[in-house]
Amino acid sequence: MSSAKPLRIASINTNGVRAAYRKGMGDWLDARDVDILAIQEVRASTEDLEGLLGPVWNILHDAATAKGRAGVALASRSRASIHRVALGAEEFDSAGRWLEADYEVDGQIITVVSTYVHSGETDTPKQVEKYKFLDAMIARLPELSMHSPLALVLGDLNVGHRTLDIKNWRGNKKHAGFLPEEREYFDRILGAEGDERYNAGAGLGWVDVGRKWAGEVEGPYTWWSQRGKAFDTDTGWRLDYHLASPQLAASVVSYVVDRAAAYDQRWSDHSPVVVDYDLSKEAHS
Repeated sequence: MSSAKPLRIASINTNGVRAAYRKGMGDWLDARDVDILAIQEVRASTEDLEGLLGPVWNILHDAATAKGRAGVALASRSRASIHRVALGAEEFDSAGRWLEADYEVDGQIITVVSTYVHSGETDTPKQVEKYKFLDAMIARLPELSMHSPLALVLGDLNVGHRTLDIKNWRGNKKHAGFLPEEREYFDRILGAEGDERYNAGAGLGWVDVGRKWAGEVEGPYTWWSQRGKAFDTDTGWRLDYHLASPQLAASVVSYVVDRAAAYDQRWSDHSPVVVDYDLSKEAHS
């Protein structure tokens, strides 16, 4: 892969890739000149993915244990040098939720992870599984940092870290996705709100690219409920992240949420998050 131009990396929870393609995902992908695409909630076979994306893409896919559930993938213009799917203890089932790959870009290795965190449900076994996954992710992040100074975890993390990340945060303080216990995991990764080094070296030192680029503003949201007028009134959640190592975060030159122009033009309940990384800045720094 060549970085003559910035490396464009996109993430999207498709809510089922076959349905997304029927509604227009292929037209979006054809127009966006993406180099590496992370997909969550694939809900399809590898053969389905290959047929939909076509032969120009090299596809890695980790399906969930339960057929038709979850599933994560990475699609790239050139082949990954290696990929890994294990996360957490052996007895922990992370299938379909964590996929790592190393890509060589002009002599530099960038490690990219497509991940889909459980949505959870307050006071149920689903929430217990979510915390197990977040524990495993927290344990893996320092290892990723040591493995490569250019590391990126992206996908639907199913947690709004701060009040800026959810329009109706007051009404969701006791709901999965905005529970204090969930948000504390992100404090450990990025630093807590009010910490002078928040998103700039606090916690495990990772950088929330979306918040860094957008600044201290509401949103930009990436998911809206299908019910009511949530999309039309922009009553959304910012659940889809690019979490970058500091060196990689320093190379960002563009961050865009590809929000559909109208409700009937959506092909998923999430919007793609597209970021350009100019790795030549790192090569010459």
